Amino acid sequence: MNMIVFESARASTIKSSPSMAVSMAAKAMRAKGEPVIDLSLGEPDFDTPAHIVDAAVDAMRRGITRYTAPDGLPELREAIVRKFKRENGLDYALDEISIGNGAKQILFNAFLGTLEPGDEVVVPAPYWVSYTDIVILHGGVPKIVVCGVEDDFKITPERLEAAITPKTRWFLFNSPSNPTGAIYAADELKALGDVLARHPRVAVMSDEIYEHIVCGDVPFTSFANACPDLRDRTLLINGVSKAYAMTGWRLGYAAGPKSLTKVLNKMQSQSTTCPSSITQVAAAAALNSPQDFVATAVAEYKARGELVTTGFSAIPGLEVRAPEGAFYLFPKCAAHIGKTAPDGTVIDNDTALAAYLLREGKVATVPGAAFGVEPYIRLSFATSRDNLTLAIDRIADALARLR
Repeated sequence: MNMIVFESARASTIKSSPSMAVSMAAKAMRAKGEPVIDLSLGEPDFDTPAHIVDAAVDAMRRGITRYTAPDGLPELREAIVRKFKRENGLDYALDEISIGNGAKQILFNAFLGTLEPGDEVVVPAPYWVSYTDIVILHGGVPKIVVCGVEDDFKITPERLEAAITPKTRWFLFNSPSNPTGAIYAADELKALGDVLARHPRVAVMSDEIYEHIVCGDVPFTSFANACPDLRDRTLLINGVSKAYAMTGWRLGYAAGPKSLTKVLNKMQSQSTTCPSSITQVAAAAALNSPQDFVATAVAEYKARGELVTTGFSAIPGLEVRAPEGAFYLFPKCAAHIGKTAPDGTVIDNDTALAAYLLREGKVATVPGAAFGVEPYIRLSFATSRDNLTLAIDRIADALARLR
């Protein structure tokens, strides 16, 4: 008897989020009593600030519990416009803003609404785990440009130029970067913009959700600041998840030309209709209120970044580049590939190494393969210093036992 197949051919071309899969495995081990330290998920360990929670509770009590327009509440769009003006010196109109259920949905809406089958999207690797799968799901072709630690994890103008073809539709990048913590300086963005200026069909998607989390000496610069002449084909993606410890609230936003945000909002109207009305009120409170929490959190991330950079740099066989932003370390682990674990398992790639560190070291990390490069592991330092210190010791011990 023939069995019905539910998964479509298109759905079968993508995989589940690798970082989420590792985090779920770590949670399952902890549920069994194993003392796992989870460095796999990019999620702040702070609670959402009380004034933001209070705004959400007040919204519910005031009856703000119904559908909003697909592009969101006017008060939130106004707060986003003010944010861009206040923090980035950028002027956007209300109809140049799009709001989604997380920045990930903004990506979905953008590619769903703009890609034709076979259109190419240039993506520097390492890249956030979902970028390429979202492109593929919507009929596009990721054009990967590998930029390892020897390149400071950044694409150069020459390599961007070489990657662009007549089929290129978007250039998608992330600064500060998940997973590497690299930040493109203003002059580096300008040099990339000079290349893109010669290719008028190519649009730019700049994922700036880690904008506030700067740990080093390189300041954050928005692509739209560095390349104002490309404003009419640039989509800035941001959200409240990382800066305000609001990952579960699911609220992302974007700014771009009206002709583009109109398309995004149309896609939104046929998917989730609108973001949560309650979350929108909370996000407006986050953007409109004093930013003391952000400064406090970033100071802690910076201290943690220094801790893990020092600690992991001291472990033989790991090549570490200090993160300039975000809350990730992305050490190269080539020296450990090909070694054998005490149980006889051969560590033949970084996926096997991450599995070994989880199994034997009780530390959850994400292999570099999930981000388009090997051999690396990503470690999130969005957890306590005590956890990080213990994780350094456990990983050092586990790696020392490889032969």
